[in-house]
Amino acid sequence: MSRAPRAAWSYIGRAPGTYIWLVILFITTVAMHHMSPQFEEEFLRQRSTNIHELSSNPIRVLFSSAMWIDGGYWLPYAVLYTVFHAQAEHWLGTARWLAVCVAAHVLATLISEGSLLLAIRHGMAPHSAVNTLDIGVSYALAGVVAVLTYRIAAPWRYPYVVVVLLVYGVPLATGRTFTDLGHFASVLIGLGCYPLVRGRGKAWNPKETVAAFRG
Repeated sequence: MSRAPRAAWSYIGRAPGTYIWLVILFITTVAMHHMSPQFEEEFLRQRSTNIHELSSNPIRVLFSSAMWIDGGYWLPYAVLYTVFHAQAEHWLGTARWLAVCVAAHVLATLISEGSLLLAIRHGMAPHSAVNTLDIGVSYALAGVVAVLTYRIAAPWRYPYVVVVLLVYGVPLATGRTFTDLGHFASVLIGLGCYPLVRGRGKAWNPKETVAAFRG
């Protein structure tokens, strides 16, 4: 049993960026639960990557929007970060993992908000949409989920990437919201980060893992 805490600590220690980010999200989530609904909405709107804020404070809101969770539930993100972000950081190293996160978060935000701006200009969305609340970490997460395709050895990676494309593609085809577009764009950006994964060691083969467990 003494090996389990050491293994857990080692797992966390090899992904410092992931768990520092999770600590920040925990603190901001607790803060959200102490805000009144009216104050929370206005507070988050000022840290949102909506069209209005992007046009006046792009760097600030692109950073601050990734420090808050939309919905206020931290535990599911702790699980997702451990399963996906930590694995990617272990594999790529902190700098390359962070590059994938930043690329997915920033580019997908610009793509999704750009599409919303076009919709407003063509009368397909109300002008009030320039102040739409848009915070959260899901674009970066989608990009990391996608880049992990290259962590898996062929032919196992192909079912994985099909599932990822379906998970993010079906909502885009059925809902067609700007956030659905942002999530799917994040997946494509993550897949486009292939140059960052070169030379990062042998791909994981599930068959070998199963064989090792069987002894």
